Amino acid sequence: RFVIGPGDEVVPDIRGRLPGRGLWLAARRDIVDRACASNLFAKAARGRAVVGDALSDRVECLLRDRCLDLIGMARRAGLAVAGYEKVRAQLRGGKVGLMVFAGDAAPGGRAKLIGPAHGVAVVEVLRASELGRVFARARVVHVAIGSESLAARLIVEAGRLAGFRTPADSGKLD
Repeated sequence: RFVIGPGDEVVPDIRGRLPGRGLWLAARRDIVDRACASNLFAKAARGRAVVGDALSDRVECLLRDRCLDLIGMARRAGLAVAGYEKVRAQLRGGKVGLMVFAGDAAPGGRAKLIGPAHGVAVVEVLRASELGRVFARARVVHVAIGSESLAARLIVEAGRLAGFRTPADSGKLD
């Protein structure tokens, strides 16, 4: 969702709470880039719409931050753990609603956890350095989220973020 803000600027509204008439697009980089290039925001708003530099990159950053905020909320509530051994212990206890693997991680550790995580949703769109910020570490590769409601919200937000990142982007090292 986008809205026309002060100064007729196109503002991404990731949470859908900003006032004004919403301009809705699919959560995909190519769609947003095409809308910017062909001035579709102005046509939809029936007026002037100023598109800032790198709107797609800005949306990607906002979506990434939203995902990290949700993981941080789960961590602060004691519903998220990081690290291979802690995640494996949570899986054995059956307390996992979502597995988050770093997109730039080696596939070996992921493969070892996928077996015990049968039937658990998996998200792989964030980088290890991004996940590390949530847990105050340099890099985090494996995360388990225990809350079903936070897991469901994170799946939706990660799906939106995936529209702005290719699998190669998730694997890029910062």
